[in-house]
Amino acid sequence: MPDLLPWAWALLALCAVIVGISKTALPGANTTSIALFAAILPARTSTGAMLLLLIVGDVFALLTYRRHAHWPTLLRLAPAVLVGLALGAGFLLVADNTVVKRVIGVILLVMVVITLWRRRVASTGTGDTRHNRFVTVGYGTMGGFTTMVANAGGPVMSMYFLAMRTPVMVFLGTSAWFFAIVNWTKLPVMIGLGLIDVPVLLLDLTLVPLVVAGAFAGRWLAKRLDQRLFDRIVTILTVVGALYLLV
Repeated sequence: MPDLLPWAWALLALCAVIVGISKTALPGANTTSIALFAAILPARTSTGAMLLLLIVGDVFALLTYRRHAHWPTLLRLAPAVLVGLALGAGFLLVADNTVVKRVIGVILLVMVVITLWRRRVASTGTGDTRHNRFVTVGYGTMGGFTTMVANAGGPVMSMYFLAMRTPVMVFLGTSAWFFAIVNWTKLPVMIGLGLIDVPVLLLDLTLVPLVVAGAFAGRWLAKRLDQRLFDRIVTILTVVGALYLLV
């Protein structure tokens, strides 16, 4: 078990709650937890520890939204995501923490700008961004890359689902299946890289109950969000998380 000060444990506890909420209500919120985990724990340790908590959160996301997934979207994304995962694994072998965080921050900000621009174009009637092959390949590759290097694929995929004008429940159901599949795919890679060990498991065991509490809080919150407010919150949280990573 890592030897941490009380304030550090308090922040990790808050992060665990946010992980639960992000899985059942606000996907973009998880970027904040990723950044705090990396600030408190050694970078490699934080990546493995966060993955295990995300997998716990995935269970509650699936229990809540599994029937609302749009499987054609997931199938369209699959090839590009696999490419992104492979690129991310290679990147982890050669890049240090500073480079990784800044690259992810830049990617997130670019994705926000592109998404808002495409939605503006679509709203004026000059084009429709949905089901565009290049959009799907771009977001899928970046989603796979960012989730592999720092468990930060949530904001990227949130921007993709917003660009596709996905209704709230379909958004949450498709996200739930997407990350459940991707996170289990990443698990053996993380173990092979030595990012998950006994101390990480003990740390996560103390935080799992808070992930569960956050997941139930998110279920309550999701039923009370309308589409416009939901879109704005996800976008704002993504921008804040990206700026934090850049700093």
